[in-house]
Amino acid sequence: MIVTAELALQTVEGTGLAFEARVAGHSLTFDSGATAEAPTPMQVVLAAVGGCTAMDVISILRKKRQQVTGYELVVTGEKAEEHPKVFTRIEVLHRVRGHDISPAAVEDAIRLSDSKYCSVHAMLEASVKLSSRFEILPA
Repeated sequence: MIVTAELALQTVEGTGLAFEARVAGHSLTFDSGATAEAPTPMQVVLAAVGGCTAMDVISILRKKRQQVTGYELVVTGEKAEEHPKVFTRIEVLHRVRGHDISPAAVEDAIRLSDSKYCSVHAMLEASVKLSSRFEILPA
């Protein structure tokens, strides 16, 4: 089965290079980076890989009965200096907060997300050096 995604992109009146995407009934505004009105498309790529892996990791940790009380991701990317200035490296830092969190469970959840479940990670890994690490914080 082929799954397709469709979006409508249009300019936002009165703005420089801002565009609004309509996807599945939701809107997302992009900006060129000249103003702080909205994220750039490249920032949204970082958010996409972060959001994708976060959903996986939390779901897996819940199945492993880990008592997660908080979770935060910090996604950083390094871009090439020359156009098209693609990401050459992306790092995802998982900060897991909770009671008696098993480092092995967190490591396994991240590994499963990165190698099996996160489609954004899978799509990017052919062209970007992706790495993940984690910190466990007290509840």
